[in-house]
Amino acid sequence: AAAAAAVPLRVCHQEIVKFDLEIKAAVQDIRDCPGPLSALTELNAAVKEKFRHLRGCIQELEQMAKEQDKESEKQALLREVENHKKQMLSNQAAWRKANLACKIAIDNSEKDQLLQGRDSLRQRKTTKESLAESASNITESLMSISRMMSQQVQQSEETVQTLANSSRTILEANEEFKSMSGTIQLGRKLITKYNRRELTDKLLIFLALALFLATVLYILKKRLFPFL
Repeated sequence: AAAAAAVPLRVCHQEIVKFDLEIKAAVQDIRDCPGPLSALTELNAAVKEKFRHLRGCIQELEQMAKEQDKESEKQALLREVENHKKQMLSNQAAWRKANLACKIAIDNSEKDQLLQGRDSLRQRKTTKESLAESASNITESLMSISRMMSQQVQQSEETVQTLANSSRTILEANEEFKSMSGTIQLGRKLITKYNRRELTDKLLIFLALALFLATVLYILKKRLFPFL
């Protein structure tokens, strides 16, 4: 009878150890869960089921302990039951802590994703504003270049007009110079001609004067010296 009673006790012990290990592994999975909340909910459902089985095994072991004939064996099994209950309470505390840590991690992750989304939106907005500003600056630069080219064209036209006027003035001055050159040459010829005429006039006057003096001397000779 004792051997037959030991079999259920051994099986019950094995079940308690198995569920205890499985709960510890599941708690670790919850602590490492990256999210989302639906995945955490599934893990918690599995842990609840394992706790239900573990609680059932502990209650079964407690019932077996109460049914023992020997008081020593009864007390030993009851102490073991208390240890398993304490271990179960410890697992429950670890489970709650793991849930809290996981929820905080998921909340932080969601906040980070939200902030990243906002940063991305802000960055896209900033990029659009930067592109719009760059386009505006390029347009302004093109308009400025267009104005500068227009001014350069106008200045070129004014320069060409000034060169044309200068060329016309030079041509007119050249014509005037040619005309003045002809006038100077004509004046030179007239002066030369006048100089020659003056010389001729002086010569004629000298000859006339000499003739006049010769005539006067002749008349005086005839009057004063008739016998000569």
